[in-house]
Amino acid sequence: MKEILAKLRKYEIRIRKAVNAQMRGDFHSVFKGTGLEFSDVRQYQYGDDVRTIDWNVSAKGHGTFVKVFKEEKEQTVFFMVDVSASQEIGKRNRRKLDVTKEICGVLALSAVKEESQVGLYCFSDRKEKYIKPGKGLKQGYEVVLSLFNLQPVSIKTDLAKAISFALTMLKRKSVVILISDFISDDYEHNLKALARKHDLVVIHLYDQRETNLPSLGIIPLYDQESRKTIWLNTSSEAFKRELNGIFSNNQQRLEQLCKQYKANYLAVNTEEDFVNKLVKLFKVRQ
Repeated sequence: MKEILAKLRKYEIRIRKAVNAQMRGDFHSVFKGTGLEFSDVRQYQYGDDVRTIDWNVSAKGHGTFVKVFKEEKEQTVFFMVDVSASQEIGKRNRRKLDVTKEICGVLALSAVKEESQVGLYCFSDRKEKYIKPGKGLKQGYEVVLSLFNLQPVSIKTDLAKAISFALTMLKRKSVVILISDFISDDYEHNLKALARKHDLVVIHLYDQRETNLPSLGIIPLYDQESRKTIWLNTSSEAFKRELNGIFSNNQQRLEQLCKQYKANYLAVNTEEDFVNKLVKLFKVRQ
């Protein structure tokens, strides 16, 4: 475990250096979101921002009222991590699941250092691990240890069910970081609800084998989730176009959905250095 923590710290140092050099900031705004929560209303005064007018209250006819906000003292950063069998695709030690764990680990340690509450929910088609949000470095280490030591019980995925669990458990607005390969059905409605209620960051993991299989002729391919072997002609141009098309359509649909509901979207290939991608994400969020 010492090796894992040392690796995560190296990633974190690289990210912090890039954040400080390029943005003259820190992780604070990345995890704090707006940093404001609704508190009360008061009557409109000259000079108030018209965007803060509460039209529902003002419509009652007793004057014009604006919303009053107060700064949040604690922000919750909640990690939702897909640990289903489809996440096992990739090279040894660089599977989608390996990269997922590293991204979650480095962001969790960074979040606790910014005094955010951090929680974890690992899912397949069931609850594999849940850690209630809490503060402090001990909490961060518990999240990392639990994630790296987890042995999932189920091999299947139910993303809609996982999002429903998060919507039920998170009572106040939080930064929700959802890390998955999004190989699941009928989750779009729940994802919209999650984006409306929380500050959502979607990190989409994929491996090049899912989009660019080498031409090896007719070969058996093993489906990790169904645990069945299927025979495919990997040299067929029609098959390659279909494979690439399915992935591209799914990715575009997910990215468009995030854009529409003001969620951050980031696609990460297991073969690339994700640190640069995270820095780019932080730029957008700042």
